[in-house]
Amino acid sequence: MTTLTTALLALSLAQAPQTLTLQQALQRADEANLDLQAARTRVTQAKASVWKAWSGHLLQIGASGAWNVNDRAAVLNLPVGYTVVDTGSTPAQVPPGSPAGATPTPYVAVPSSFIGATIQPRTQLAGQVQATQVLLAPQLWFAIQGAYRAEDAVISSVENARRDILFGVAQTYYGVASLKRLVDVSEQLQQIAGRQAKDAEIRFNAGTIAKVAKLRADIDLTRAEQDLLRAKNSYQGARLALSVLLDRQPDFEVVEPAEPALPADTSKLEQAALDNRQDLKAARSLEGAYSSQRLASAMRYLPTVAAFGRATYADPAGLTGAKEAWTIGLSLNWTILDGGLREAELRDTSARIAEAEYSRRALENRARAEVRSALLDLESARANALKAREQRELAAENHRLVDVSFKAGAATAVEQADATAALRNAEIQLATENLQAQLAAVRVLRASGTFDPGKSSQN
Repeated sequence: MTTLTTALLALSLAQAPQTLTLQQALQRADEANLDLQAARTRVTQAKASVWKAWSGHLLQIGASGAWNVNDRAAVLNLPVGYTVVDTGSTPAQVPPGSPAGATPTPYVAVPSSFIGATIQPRTQLAGQVQATQVLLAPQLWFAIQGAYRAEDAVISSVENARRDILFGVAQTYYGVASLKRLVDVSEQLQQIAGRQAKDAEIRFNAGTIAKVAKLRADIDLTRAEQDLLRAKNSYQGARLALSVLLDRQPDFEVVEPAEPALPADTSKLEQAALDNRQDLKAARSLEGAYSSQRLASAMRYLPTVAAFGRATYADPAGLTGAKEAWTIGLSLNWTILDGGLREAELRDTSARIAEAEYSRRALENRARAEVRSALLDLESARANALKAREQRELAAENHRLVDVSFKAGAATAVEQADATAALRNAEIQLATENLQAQLAAVRVLRASGTFDPGKSSQN
């Protein structure tokens, strides 16, 4: 019997949902959220763009080769030896092209031996290896700088997306915790309603109350049971939504999180927003990237200088008689006129810089306004939560007194039902206002750019 009990206990513990804290949820989302993983691939793309920019300034090596078969060979026979022959007669004039002062002679030079020079062989084999290194390319310098700044913009943008996603996870977690609290409250109210219905039945059977009081207690119990079922379903639905953000099964229970800690001096949060918000950092980096692009376009007015080396192999040999050959040298490329392309690029990048500057300034204004608005919302939410707590305490005390009075026969069933309904509404209002206060604090951290779950110590 003891063994069976132990086994059942172990099975129940194995099947019990594990608890998930807010910090654990944020860490899980940081590691497994699919939207965040997709966003992080943009950093890899940005780093690849930097290497693309560097590739134009690094050593370039290329090789080529060819093997041809022609329909026929072409050979040129060139004389390499001559024999002097006596023609037996002297011409009247010297041949054209003879040196000045030459006299006619009966002797002529006749080719006696030849060598074949292949113009087109039947088969041909050729190869070439060439290396090029840019020595001076001012436009590449600023293109590389622009690529680095664009990479910084992407990194800040992805980090901003990360914080937005984790902010959404935190919001959802606080909502799930609030709904769990409502489930607990609904269970307590259902227990109260059940006790009141049982007391009403006993008193009705004893003939001390009218049937209408018993019916009212039964109605309140039915309503409490419906509220409990609705609260449980809402909690399960919110927990399922949280599991989607975490890319895991909803096999967990949340715990009540503490309200995020805010700095004692909130007057510095506006400056913190300008310094720490990742969307602002991305905007500044993008503005710098456009400035580098404009300088790169301006540097295209200057020439580029490169060193090159080339090694070739050809079969058959060329005029030098060697199959291998090499060449080294310097090349200069200077575009004098490109149809106004550079001027158009300068106008385009100048407009992009102006657009980025206006967007950045507008974003800074929105950041300041968001901090101020978030602080006002926090102040209101905390005040509402405080009033809701006071109302809940008053409603609980009123319910207790009415319940005592009802048992003593000094209060009616309607008064008892009204006190129970007021307590239920006060409990729901308290849970709602506490949730809004917690979310308002998180929004303050997000607006000021200090919401960074990877570095915070929230529980």
